[in-house]
Amino acid sequence: MKTVSSKAESLLLKPPSDACTESTKLEPKNTAEPVTLSVNMASSDEDSSPGLSAARLRGMIKKRQQPESKRKRPKKKENEIGCRRSMRLLKVDPLGVPLPVAPTQPELEEEENPLLPPGPLEMIPENQDDSNGLLLKASLKTWAEMSKTSNERTEEGLSSIKGYKAKLSGMVISEATVCKVTKGAITSVALHPSEERTLVAAGAKSGQIGLWDLTQQREDEPYVFYPHSQPVSCLYFSPSNPAHLLSLSYDGTLRCGDFSTAIFEEVYRNEGSSPSSFDFLAEDASTLLVGHWDGHLSLVDRRTPGTSYEKLFNSSMGKIRTVHVHPVSRQYFVTAGLRDVHIYDARHLNSRRSQPLISVTEHTKSIASAYFSPVTGNRVVTTCADCKLRVFDSSSVSSQIPLLTTIRHNTITGRWLTRFQAVWDPKQEDCFIVGSMAQPRRVEVFHETGKSVYSFLGECLVSVCSLSVMHPTRYVLAGGAEADSVGGISTVSVDLCHGQILPLVGIT
Repeated sequence: MKTVSSKAESLLLKPPSDACTESTKLEPKNTAEPVTLSVNMASSDEDSSPGLSAARLRGMIKKRQQPESKRKRPKKKENEIGCRRSMRLLKVDPLGVPLPVAPTQPELEEEENPLLPPGPLEMIPENQDDSNGLLLKASLKTWAEMSKTSNERTEEGLSSIKGYKAKLSGMVISEATVCKVTKGAITSVALHPSEERTLVAAGAKSGQIGLWDLTQQREDEPYVFYPHSQPVSCLYFSPSNPAHLLSLSYDGTLRCGDFSTAIFEEVYRNEGSSPSSFDFLAEDASTLLVGHWDGHLSLVDRRTPGTSYEKLFNSSMGKIRTVHVHPVSRQYFVTAGLRDVHIYDARHLNSRRSQPLISVTEHTKSIASAYFSPVTGNRVVTTCADCKLRVFDSSSVSSQIPLLTTIRHNTITGRWLTRFQAVWDPKQEDCFIVGSMAQPRRVEVFHETGKSVYSFLGECLVSVCSLSVMHPTRYVLAGGAEADSVGGISTVSVDLCHGQILPLVGIT
């Protein structure tokens, strides 16, 4: 105990600098423990008993050490209701009886169409059981013969808008002739130019091509063929020989269905670059111009053997959606890309980078199509994802083609519907046809000035008609859509005009 007292006395006899330390102890802020010890020891000397001073010192040190506080868990009440749990996830019924184990179902894999072998394919219908093929042979013979008489085309001037509208109003849509054509959405539509019979061709997303002769007065299903393994993006009857039906697919092939030989001949194959659109560069349909999704252009000559291109050009576009050749000056053609429309001269194309004659930059979003007017080529109509239809003056193909009209039109079809494409009417080339998202469903006809001419409506037109095409000489309209997005079944509806026996065709 004497040792402790001597230490306390030595602390009290420290210089005045320690006094400042003692003064700081009186402030609210805690100081270091050596200072505290000195103060306590100094005060302990005042006590009469030194033993009590040491015990008091140890007690004060223990009080300063705060014990760790532990969180106490609340006691669970006996009648307390716990969290609710799904009986279905627990695999028990409401009474608590375990449910039987459900059998494991195999995962459904998406059906992919197998790649078709190169070379010609026979015209064998996929949807009809005709062992002898007599019905198909009779139909093909009829189509080949009627094609020979459809070369002459009457040259008539433009009708007045009033007379044109009156003829359109005579076309009706009914439920009398509705049938299934292809599986999946329709991606291309073509009308045979015959003036005697009505033959509709529809290309589908599944790679099928459906042919329906509306003139036949019997309950036969349309013929469905399988010449491609991927969507048929472009479909045309040959202008020189309508017995030839040319089809272009994303699978990299272009085929010609010949009604006289019942064969799908392979005209062009390029599996490395997926094609998107094509058009006839020559009036006799001997040479073709094929556009590709990667921006390339292929020149194909049907007269040369083989299925390769004659020349491959690189355009100035990153992507080509549609290709359309000028109907009069066939060295010019227009292409629609991502956000630009270019007009090229086929005589100045090169394999490195072809420069366009005209570049149209008025569009702000993706362009679905661009087409010359079918008779003179003096107009170009474009369909853009910015909900606008535009008409340009292409009467003089120079450095620029001025914008004439802009029409507000809802072109947002969504992911599952084929995009709208405005196309001209060959009989009235100052008017064009386009589908609509409006309710009730309709197909609209506009004048090049932007005025609405007519709207096709009907109770059986219940689906969005994305694609449309008009007959070159008759008042026949064909349109394509996906009627049932769940079942993926597309149908064709055909309607006869009252009193005029002029069919109106609509794929709904």
